[in-house]
Amino acid sequence: MATIEERYISLLTDFGFKRIFGTAPNKELLINFLNSLFDGKQVIKDVKYLNTEHFGDNASARKAIFDVYCEGENDEKFIVEMQNAYQDFFKDRSLFYSTFPIREQAKKSADWDFKLSRVYTVALLNFDMKEDAFDKKEITHTVKLCDIKTNKVFYKKLDFIYVEIAKFKKKEDELETLYDKWLFVLKNLYKLESRPKALRDKVFDRLFKEAEIAKFTPEELREYEDSLKAYRDIKNSIDSARREGRAEGHVEEKKVIARKMKSKGFSASDISEMTGLTEEEIRTL
Repeated sequence: MATIEERYISLLTDFGFKRIFGTAPNKELLINFLNSLFDGKQVIKDVKYLNTEHFGDNASARKAIFDVYCEGENDEKFIVEMQNAYQDFFKDRSLFYSTFPIREQAKKSADWDFKLSRVYTVALLNFDMKEDAFDKKEITHTVKLCDIKTNKVFYKKLDFIYVEIAKFKKKEDELETLYDKWLFVLKNLYKLESRPKALRDKVFDRLFKEAEIAKFTPEELREYEDSLKAYRDIKNSIDSARREGRAEGHVEEKKVIARKMKSKGFSASDISEMTGLTEEEIRTL
């Protein structure tokens, strides 16, 4: 196994993100982060974790696997995802994922009146989404169904929240709000050698305890090393492939990325999700 020099885990890895936000003993951390994100517009007192793996309506339908999926006290559903690399159809993926908690609410009884609980899809993006509809000066973007003439919200129970954490530039001495502190942690936890004064809030006691690599069991350490390697491989593959493929056109760039990911052992479905190529196209590379 490779030697890990950092003191704390990276929340950008699958293992790190799910350890801090996706386990019942640490649910207070998820609740605190979500409340800092909503900033009083929605107050979450408790959550119940739900199954993160979801299947379509038939055997051939594509399944969805969420990083974190939970339910609030008022039956509202929260999907929370960490996305480390740009995808051509990421908006489509967000919409597709939101359909699962919507359809799961359908009751089989004939007298069901179609009343739905609220669904939030929260996407934490370790890249600049470069979305024309977004205010480029903002990091957090909330998307709802609106009337384009009046700009009034048409449907209040479906929220897409995109957080471009890669654009967060504040340093330790510039952190003002609790949300600032969470964005700093998400982006920089693995770089810290000790706990900064700015992160002395009580809620972060558990975070730093759970994130300290030296306290991992041998099995946890192996899982984290594998997750860290996968994260570094995919970032390096995509970054280098984009540099190589840029001059040869957009489609060729995708194929360069797909070949590199294939050589690293990524599955066809994962490569398809990252590049937008079909699994058939990937198999022929």
